Amino acid sequence: MAKLKKGQKASVQSKPGRSLALILLAIVALTGGMFASGHTAPRLGIDLAGGTSITLAAVPEAGQESAINKTNMDTAVSIMERRVNGLGVSEAEVQTQGTRNIIVNIPKGTNSKQAREQVGTTAKLYFRPVIATELAGGGAAPTPSASGSPSGEGAGKDKATEKATEKAADGKSDGSSPPDSTGPSAGSTTQGRALTDALKADETPSAGASAADEATPTPTPTPSATGGTSGDDDSALQARYAALDCTKEAVRAKAGDGAKAGDSTVACGRNSQGQWQKYLLGPAAVDGTDVDKAQAVLNTQTGAGWTVTMDFTDQGAKKFADITGRLAQKQSPQNQFAIVLDGEVVSDPYVSQALTGGNAEISGNFTQQSSQELANMLSYGALPLTFREDSVTTVTAALGGEQLQAGLIAGAIGLALVVLYLLVYYRGLSFIALLSLLVSAALTYVIMSLLGPTIGFALNLPAVCGAIVAIGITADSFIVYFERVRDEIREGRTLRPAVERAWPRARRTILVSDFVSFLAAAVLFVVTVGKVQGFAFTLGLTTLLDVVVVFLFTKPLLTLMARRKFFASGHKWSGLDPKALGAKPPLRRTRRSVPAVAGPVETKEV
Repeated sequence: MAKLKKGQKASVQSKPGRSLALILLAIVALTGGMFASGHTAPRLGIDLAGGTSITLAAVPEAGQESAINKTNMDTAVSIMERRVNGLGVSEAEVQTQGTRNIIVNIPKGTNSKQAREQVGTTAKLYFRPVIATELAGGGAAPTPSASGSPSGEGAGKDKATEKATEKAADGKSDGSSPPDSTGPSAGSTTQGRALTDALKADETPSAGASAADEATPTPTPTPSATGGTSGDDDSALQARYAALDCTKEAVRAKAGDGAKAGDSTVACGRNSQGQWQKYLLGPAAVDGTDVDKAQAVLNTQTGAGWTVTMDFTDQGAKKFADITGRLAQKQSPQNQFAIVLDGEVVSDPYVSQALTGGNAEISGNFTQQSSQELANMLSYGALPLTFREDSVTTVTAALGGEQLQAGLIAGAIGLALVVLYLLVYYRGLSFIALLSLLVSAALTYVIMSLLGPTIGFALNLPAVCGAIVAIGITADSFIVYFERVRDEIREGRTLRPAVERAWPRARRTILVSDFVSFLAAAVLFVVTVGKVQGFAFTLGLTTLLDVVVVFLFTKPLLTLMARRKFFASGHKWSGLDPKALGAKPPLRRTRRSVPAVAGPVETKEV
């Protein structure tokens, strides 16, 4: 090998052993990580592995039949897609069917169950002031923790309802007798009057109250927290609250039915001891549209465990500061506000001062999974419509399996033709090309297996097609380099200098070609949706791996092979035979000897 000139740095390619060791070490490390994670095969999409198909039907609210329209249905599809993919369930299909149905196809995977629970959840969030609360079986409710600090963080080891654990604890109460229907607590008329006074004294603006009602100076009719103007509404609400039995699932599901944001309502929730608790709540002061961002956080400083932090919009921050400022002036339990998600109380912290930081925190008996699910739903917003689950069916992978088999057969035929071409045309060089293809295939397989649990990547039929197309791209890089080396041999150079001199020109061509392929894959990934993204992702991934393999394996391996007699001597089966390539005689520099005698030198034309 030629000596390096003064000041010239040795390139990585001048030390082929180091490059080969690096890529082999990477393969070993990735393979070890694959086995350590327990994911020894790529995740498969619904067309290859099967999954669950859910049919959701839009259900109009009273008097809002016109809400079921194309705009709201498309919005619901978009939110469901973001929710499901936000859980890491890649390749999920969400599409409308007819005018009021949505079909959700979820492939088998780690989070497919959680995705099914979230797709149809409306996720309507309200912050409502608490007027009264007690255990579902009667008795005083546990005292919640403070909701915040001067920084505006909603604190708290407060009460929280976890849907993930609802079924496990369903029907469990503190063992006391059911509440008497004559009053909120053992039919006490004194407490009934107190609730009436609390409803009338509630300063929370009501969405249903008119300007005329607010301007009425007489004590009756008094504007109530229900949004109406009659005291009879308060009595009916108190009766509902007294009769509410939150230990029954059917009762809990219908507790807040028909209640609008501007209405007072009743609701159920589970406290930190796992007991069901019932609430009488005022009109909503803040709703989910005022939440700008939500995320699950492990709170190790206060020992609250997993919590969900929320950042409000500018308008939401002002509303939150107003309601907490009013509640801070009241006595328990009316200094509490309930965070209500889809009619169920998730948390009910109390406040001691106005919180002006523009953020809040929901805490309680959350696990990592349940907190992430709640944050996911809040981040992507509430569905514009209410949906019911019409049917759930299991999708088999029979059709996808047949298509995969056909695709693999086509890929095997294409690969066999590439190998045959390399053997016939490049002979000994085909050994290097085939080893490079095997290394590329190993890297692709291992990385796809690791990407499944990491980013939710799922291998579908278009992705398989992208991997098959990549065989041609990788083989093309080998051919470019081999032809550059052969060109150098045709110029009369020996193999070892030819390998080094051919690399810069081949490297430039390979990088330009792979850049164009990667750019096309990136654009296709950005502008398309669904399964076509799988094709684009695989194509882009294999293009990047082609560059890695050519630089760290193909070139170093050819450098080593050039030192072997079989290749260096130009054996006829090496693919580098100078005679077969039509090489020119070696170019040699010769010095003409100058005669020592004086006088003119006679020259003769040839």
